[in-house]
Amino acid sequence: MKQHYLDLERSKRLGFPEVVYGAGKSIETLISIVTVYQKKNENVLITRLQANKASALSEQFTGSYYHAESSLFMLYPCKINKDMASVCIITAGSSDIPVANEAYHTLQFLGIAANRINDIGVAGIHRLMSKAGEIQNYQVLIVVAGFEGALPSVMGGMFSQPIIAVPTSTGYGVARNGETALFAMLSSCANGISVVNIDNGYGAALAAFRILQHAHQY
Repeated sequence: MKQHYLDLERSKRLGFPEVVYGAGKSIETLISIVTVYQKKNENVLITRLQANKASALSEQFTGSYYHAESSLFMLYPCKINKDMASVCIITAGSSDIPVANEAYHTLQFLGIAANRINDIGVAGIHRLMSKAGEIQNYQVLIVVAGFEGALPSVMGGMFSQPIIAVPTSTGYGVARNGETALFAMLSSCANGISVVNIDNGYGAALAAFRILQHAHQY
């Protein structure tokens, strides 16, 4: 893949670099892309990268990082001080964690610290109540839920921060691979919730980044 296919000026325009979607690309193309960034001594994030492709990239690029659960690859691993976290990523259930982790690692790549609170959905709402004081301290909330997708509405009625809702494809039958959660979030009676596409933790992270970038809070 030639360098001119890459949007190397995106950071100047938008404040964040191009992120590569790995699922539909060949190993050869991905190696070519990563090589461009390596020569520039810049990090690159690849999302939805299958394990066999990640293995090939890891062999080619020593010291790179692959998070198998969220299918994310970075040329250089990122470590951010969690004590400075401005984003809280909340999951309704443990089955939603892979999507939450995609958001988490994307934020790390963008230089934003985040913390995760897992498994506090409406089926065990007492766990949410016990975390309310902690959650109030963050500037942006990313709320990840499958099944009926009720958690973002609950959060929207309790917390004033910007809320980015992420429907997941978790659930049986009429959950319809996340469509029911998506429709529930889009039709939420909690005012002002933003909603990204099904399983799109990456998109939620970028939405949080844009909010913080213009609030000068990152």
